[in-house]
Amino acid sequence: MVQTPVKKLTFEEFLEQYPDGGIYELINGEIVPVEQTRAHKNVVRFLMLVFNDEIRRLGLEYIADKDVIVRTFTDIGEERGRNPDVGVVNASQWNSNVLAYGALIEPIQLAVEVTSTNWDDDYVDKLDEYQRLGISEYWIVDYLAIASRAYLGNPKLPTIFVYQLVEDQYQVQKFTGNDRILSTTFPELALTVKQVVAASQIQKL
Repeated sequence: MVQTPVKKLTFEEFLEQYPDGGIYELINGEIVPVEQTRAHKNVVRFLMLVFNDEIRRLGLEYIADKDVIVRTFTDIGEERGRNPDVGVVNASQWNSNVLAYGALIEPIQLAVEVTSTNWDDDYVDKLDEYQRLGISEYWIVDYLAIASRAYLGNPKLPTIFVYQLVEDQYQVQKFTGNDRILSTTFPELALTVKQVVAASQIQKL
């Protein structure tokens, strides 16, 4: 039997066919659901609150949202649609077309990915795609210390990696325990890895 190859979706078709409810990404031309545990959602919600508090406190021209879809490209030019767990966008960029459905083709200011069982996607594919797109800052929040020792060292500890774009290449800093996370997007941020990890277990109402 000859099988007809499934047509890969373009980014525009991905947006047109984006299902109601849930979070999805465009990977290899297919719509792929993103599953999240409650602990994962707790971390995302906590970071959203922290970022928005900092934006209001300092009057920063940013918008932090968990539903920011960005178009990225692989090294072979394949379109992908990524939905960072938290996206921080310049307000002018966001408000330039408020009637759009949240999809952006320009680089955003900050993308945060909270790791899960497919952690290598965050450390390899998304890292490459976000650098290629030109996203200024990228956080990998490995609150479960789930990645391999090649990344986390031995012993494996909950870690937050902050990548800063310098001359089109990411430079990384690694934070653990009571380390204060250093961010160019939020230079006065008073936040430690320990606080982020604790947020995964306790969600305040």
